[in-house]
Amino acid sequence: MAVRMDELDRKILGELQRDAGQSLDEIAKTVGSSKTPVWNRIRKMREAGVIGQQTVLLDAEALGLEACFFVLIRTSAHDSEWQAKFLDVLKSRPEVMEAHRLAGDIDYILKVRVRNARAYDEFYQALISEVRIYNVTALLSMEEIKSTTMLPI
Repeated sequence: MAVRMDELDRKILGELQRDAGQSLDEIAKTVGSSKTPVWNRIRKMREAGVIGQQTVLLDAEALGLEACFFVLIRTSAHDSEWQAKFLDVLKSRPEVMEAHRLAGDIDYILKVRVRNARAYDEFYQALISEVRIYNVTALLSMEEIKSTTMLPI
């Protein structure tokens, strides 16, 4: 369910998405308000679940994780036991940055970040040894054209 927000709330969220490390004073100045109302709005949006966990974004390539694979998975098993096992395996693998269940011919898509192709193969071998998968297709991203965590609010 969507939470009711006004233009000031959206401006505050935009600033937090841009840089959550800003001080309340900086945010208030940018959005044209004062510190206390900004703090109260942020608190209310946290309580409503609009604002979740705060974190820091790391540069994957600077950390040696130079290969990004999109992994398309088709399965012939759709029972709850298989799905629970598959989800447990995904959650246990730090290389899996994102996982989505899809409509259509492909059942799941994963975004996997690893050092190189050899590291991807190690991930792949571990994955298929832990859970039965009908078909896996890996697509290597040659260039990241756009990546953002900012929602279009």
